[in-house]
Amino acid sequence: MSLTEGPFLERLMLVNVMLAAFNMLPAFPMDGGRVLRALLAMYMDPVRATRIAARLGQGMAVLFAIVGWLANPVLLIIAAFVWIGATEEAQMVAMRSALRGVAVDRAMITEFRTLTPDDRLATAVDLVLHGVQRDFPIMRDGRVTGMLARRDLLRGLAAGGLESRVGDAMQRDVEIVDSDDLLDAVLDRIEARERSVALVVHGGRLAGVLTTDGIAEFLSLQAALGHAPT
Repeated sequence: MSLTEGPFLERLMLVNVMLAAFNMLPAFPMDGGRVLRALLAMYMDPVRATRIAARLGQGMAVLFAIVGWLANPVLLIIAAFVWIGATEEAQMVAMRSALRGVAVDRAMITEFRTLTPDDRLATAVDLVLHGVQRDFPIMRDGRVTGMLARRDLLRGLAAGGLESRVGDAMQRDVEIVDSDDLLDAVLDRIEARERSVALVVHGGRLAGVLTTDGIAEFLSLQAALGHAPT
């Protein structure tokens, strides 16, 4: 049996068998690499297991690249995907481990401006241009009523211009978390809802703004200090 000769169904079955076998190579993040990581995690810390599996995956990617350069250019593309996937997966697991047990109030922004639904988008534009804040809690009578994220601002400007109301552009379904919640769990919730911002409350009062960029910056600073957050 070959890929170029014989009945179509037999050739299709051969292709599927070859793909399954290729996918089980210990090249993380392919299935074979994930199985290897699971086995390693039975005997060591999951972060270390992921790091070892990722390095093996990167090694396999280098091998794919060499073979692809000499024989099959398609393997060069596969090598790139395996290398990038292994690197990103290892970084993600390391980040999750660093966030474990860390409360939201360690990484939230506590100095921020708020807007009201009746403010004009021109006010938000002025704050963005003359400050560092990009996401604004929307308040009315001391209560959170929404959030104006950067993408909401851009969409509102395109639809109604500078004089349109913040209330017409803001998102009303806002992710609300407590300052005592744990960062890793909150990050899971944010990503599951495809959000990048959450508002932090404590004791019924708006206490801060948590962004995925802020979490990344928090981790970068902790790494620069030479220790994981505690």
